[in-house]
Amino acid sequence: MKKILAVIMVTFLLCGCGLSTAKSAVETYLKKYKSLDSEVLVDLENIVESENLSEKDKDKYREVLKKQYKDLTFEVLEEEYDGDIGYVTVKISVYDLYKANKDASTYLANNTDKFLDDDGNYSEELYTSYKLDQMQNMNDKIDYTITFTVTKEKDKYIVSQPTENDLLKIHGIYNYEND
Repeated sequence: MKKILAVIMVTFLLCGCGLSTAKSAVETYLKKYKSLDSEVLVDLENIVESENLSEKDKDKYREVLKKQYKDLTFEVLEEEYDGDIGYVTVKISVYDLYKANKDASTYLANNTDKFLDDDGNYSEELYTSYKLDQMQNMNDKIDYTITFTVTKEKDKYIVSQPTENDLLKIHGIYNYEND
């Protein structure tokens, strides 16, 4: 499920988010998630299809991602410039899917008998379905601060590729326990 990172971000980089200020470029960039922009949906579908999931679980995963994107909130905290490079610091709030994954893993460790198939063997599909249910039902949110780098090119500001950790934060799967 971490394949989310690269695929979606490439589309946003290509779109350029070309606007007159670094702040407006970042706002547009994040609003594409919230509005489930067509580019976001195409990338989302590619991500879902790349996973080894049953059709039912693909539908769940698709809905988890859509909910995460639609319900993302953000507030621009600061905007600074150094020549043609802007730095926009944003506080985002997303569902804590890292916690959902961790809780599902803990539940699996303590209840392996709940994930056995009819032959008594561990079923990854049963566990994946359970984990996706936990992600789908997650209502706890977490706040992160991200500083986006934005570069002015031909009088338009373009959001640079966020770091991997920043992408994990946007998707709610950042392991904050290691900070």
